[in-house]
Amino acid sequence: MWWPSILVQVSLFRALHETGKRPKSGLTRTQFFLIVLATSFSYYIFPGYLFTMLTSFSWVCWMFPNSVLGQQLGSGLKGLGIGSFGFDWSTMSDTYKAKTFPIYSSNLYRSNGSRYDILSIVDSRFQLDRGVYSQLGRVNLSTFFAMTYGIGFATLSATVVHVLLFNGRDLVRQSRRAFGDRKMDVHTRLMKRYKQVPVWWFVAILVVNIAVILFACEYYNATLQLKWWGVLLACAVAIFFTLPIGIINATTNQQPGLNIITEYIIGYAYPERPVANICFKVYGYISMAQALTFLSDFKLGHYMKIPPRSMFVVQVVGTIVAVMVYLGTAWWMMESIPNLCDQDKLPADSPWMCPMDKVFFDASVIWGLVGPRRIFGDLGEYGNVNWFFGGGAYKAFPSQTWIRYVNMPVLLGATSVMPPASAVNYTSWIAVGFVSGFVIYRWRPKLWNRYNYVCSGGLDAGTAFMTILIFFCLQNRNVAVDWWGTRPDGCPLASCPTAKGVSVDGCPPA
Repeated sequence: MWWPSILVQVSLFRALHETGKRPKSGLTRTQFFLIVLATSFSYYIFPGYLFTMLTSFSWVCWMFPNSVLGQQLGSGLKGLGIGSFGFDWSTMSDTYKAKTFPIYSSNLYRSNGSRYDILSIVDSRFQLDRGVYSQLGRVNLSTFFAMTYGIGFATLSATVVHVLLFNGRDLVRQSRRAFGDRKMDVHTRLMKRYKQVPVWWFVAILVVNIAVILFACEYYNATLQLKWWGVLLACAVAIFFTLPIGIINATTNQQPGLNIITEYIIGYAYPERPVANICFKVYGYISMAQALTFLSDFKLGHYMKIPPRSMFVVQVVGTIVAVMVYLGTAWWMMESIPNLCDQDKLPADSPWMCPMDKVFFDASVIWGLVGPRRIFGDLGEYGNVNWFFGGGAYKAFPSQTWIRYVNMPVLLGATSVMPPASAVNYTSWIAVGFVSGFVIYRWRPKLWNRYNYVCSGGLDAGTAFMTILIFFCLQNRNVAVDWWGTRPDGCPLASCPTAKGVSVDGCPPA
């Protein structure tokens, strides 16, 4: 079993530590990486600042400048993205009153199409005010948002079923080897020269962390809301799903998330408490995700022959430093940036819209404050979405060899970041992946093997460096450029509702 996610890291490691003679023809990996980095760095000033429309090139909207339907179909940011494409490396129905709300939105709405005032239904204890909620009516989702949750349900059940069907025997065999004599490959034999990490190091960190979390949740329960049993339940969820999701991650480089199932579980077990829902999701989902990242890094160290104890120390120290940096950065941003993440008060092209945080907040409202019973249960109107659980638990032709290559967790889980990811991210990703993975590989396989992952790393690095430079030199000083090319997408009508009687500023009457 191998980890495709470490191939970029391995390629970059080799590129930056390349020794030996220069190849007879072409560039070394180091030279190629630096050229790609410089090119990506120089280019990103256009989609990142001067010509932001390159992020989503939605030409269909130009053909229908006054059509809501045309722009809903063509917009790569607020619609279905038909024909849209992004020249930016960083991008890559009628159900449930669909005409009343924007076709693509992570916002929450009232039944009349207006935005839901979330703060009005929160009482002084940060719990649901049932009286106000009954007056305002049920929370409504855009059709796209509701279907995203449904696909998330299907992804979860598909992950468990897929692993049991196609990896069950491997799990049993590997488990027996783990507790018995194991055949060592060349990498394991070489790594035997180093001192291994004692098991008690891992156990000590686990016990200390759980103890600190239990103390925090009990001592600061009025703020965090989560009970001690919720912490232990979150740990159990993380432990149970780490193995099956780790197998999917190892074989496909895709990691289905536990965010929905953790929200669902605590939403029913401890409803109307949004902060408790957030804490449970962090302890259940993020713990699993960090565990797989930790394993991935150790796998990289295993192949690159890095001493395990050195890798362990770097991981622990890096985590502590990262926490301090993240906390300091967040504190600085909240103090220095006006209206941070407030999408109602910020301009549409503001870099401080915080789309991931917006989805995170709305999820805490759906699953924590209002609760799954009032959204997807007998008190809500989205109960049919639960049928997606059965759709993911497929068992079609498991004896056929070709079915192994139809990976339902990957096909379904690919949409897990929508929203905030939009259609243009996927259309561009598919196009680039097709060119890289099929055309170039078929045409020049040796060229692909030598430079593909190095190219990806160089594009990432160049884009990241230019993003930081743009912020500190331009955006942080309120230096803005306003022209036709800096108005993203060019589809202002894509978020307009089409139901009769629903009026929104800037939208034509239905």
